[in-house]
Amino acid sequence: MPETFPLAGRTALVTGVSRRRGIGYAVAARLARLGASVFIHHFRPHDLEQPWGGDDLDAVRSGIRSALAPGARFGDLGADLADPSEIQPLLDAARGLTGSVDILVCNHAKSGGDGGILDMTAERLDEFWAIDTRSTLLLTGAFARAVAGVDGPREALRPGERPASDGPFAEPRGRVFWMTSGQVHAPMRGEVAYATSKAALAGITPTVAAELLGLGIILNTVNPGPVNTGYMDAGASDRDLDELDRRLAETPFGRFGRPADPAELIAWLAGPAGAWVVGQVLTSDGGFSLG
Repeated sequence: MPETFPLAGRTALVTGVSRRRGIGYAVAARLARLGASVFIHHFRPHDLEQPWGGDDLDAVRSGIRSALAPGARFGDLGADLADPSEIQPLLDAARGLTGSVDILVCNHAKSGGDGGILDMTAERLDEFWAIDTRSTLLLTGAFARAVAGVDGPREALRPGERPASDGPFAEPRGRVFWMTSGQVHAPMRGEVAYATSKAALAGITPTVAAELLGLGIILNTVNPGPVNTGYMDAGASDRDLDELDRRLAETPFGRFGRPADPAELIAWLAGPAGAWVVGQVLTSDGGFSLG
């Protein structure tokens, strides 16, 4: 059983799972195939505002259920994570599936409505920050407190102070995954607010990972590179397709990423073999950033 289903007995909460072509869906399905019980978060109103549109949530649910290993469970909840008051109820609902959450994948993000530095506004920056960055930090904190059995925030640490450790640990007590973008590898023109919100997560990864490690929780951040989740398709793209074709011709393997590519990395990191990788920002882009 451990080799066939290495995540058996684990429960994963994966956010931003509302489209079958999305990275979140691929991650949730892959974790399910490895034996985990899976609870997904979705917010379909966001997708309905995008050129690629929304998906059938019943089909999303059905697809993940069909990937579950024997005895594993599935649950889901819609929530607007821009609202801080919806974060704890989401975690509570996920914990209610099996009694605990062992793996947290913060895949949700705001798409569309961005701009460049010359047309940037405070409101736009705040929108991306609230969804991509603030909610990820708050959800991670809530997850960590649940793992540690702490009710409510602890007393604030002073600069440089180390949180109390419950270790040593025979094995990790929890895994957390954040998603960043390729802002350190190349310019992201016209995506200043998005790149800023994702850069914050990459930049703070070592600090938060160090604090979580004292609780036996491993945090890693993944940059999946350019992955076609539908936004590169003709008639459903919010960017210049000629520019995408030019960049495609420069890719080492002649294709952009597929959702399964980052899903495989996250699934490996979530399992026993990935337990020694801690506090890293990992790029999984087939060498695209080297082109």
